[in-house]
Amino acid sequence: MPSEKFFIAQIGRTVGLWGDLKFHLHTDFPEQFQKGVTFQSSRGDLTIADVNMKRGLVRFQGYENIDAAKKLTNVKLYADEAQTKANCHLEKGQHFWFDIIGCDVVENGEVLGKVDDIQRLADVDYLSIVTDTKLVEAGMSKQFLLPYIDRYIIDADTDKKLIRVKDGKDVLEAS
Repeated sequence: MPSEKFFIAQIGRTVGLWGDLKFHLHTDFPEQFQKGVTFQSSRGDLTIADVNMKRGLVRFQGYENIDAAKKLTNVKLYADEAQTKANCHLEKGQHFWFDIIGCDVVENGEVLGKVDDIQRLADVDYLSIVTDTKLVEAGMSKQFLLPYIDRYIIDADTDKKLIRVKDGKDVLEAS
């Protein structure tokens, strides 16, 4: 089974005559975009020939003139899980979204539900949680959002697929 691909950037219009293209990031890890790194795209694999993060420009090997580069306008770049883990450095307490999705959300030993997605609203990530069947049968909402902030999150153990929370049930009851 091929590994899941994650959308990390989109190529924009050409800039100048040498194949530079505007670069629109859709990732929290800009450091993964380095000269010589290859990413998957809808046009096949693309290898970075040059990148200027300050100006938001990228150039790819084999597309070093304006006519060739125009063929890449609006192309999306993807990375798989292994490439992401190899190229992106996490600080202590940080986790990749794909490691958080699928975790059980637990408060005081009670399973509230399972994370099925993460949504970013403004600067805050929200866990989209499918409520545990027992709680739905007790009249609670089938799904709820919980901000991934210290106010609610005690800790996350992605190896055990478990997120311990506080006051999450209050958010569920208000949903």
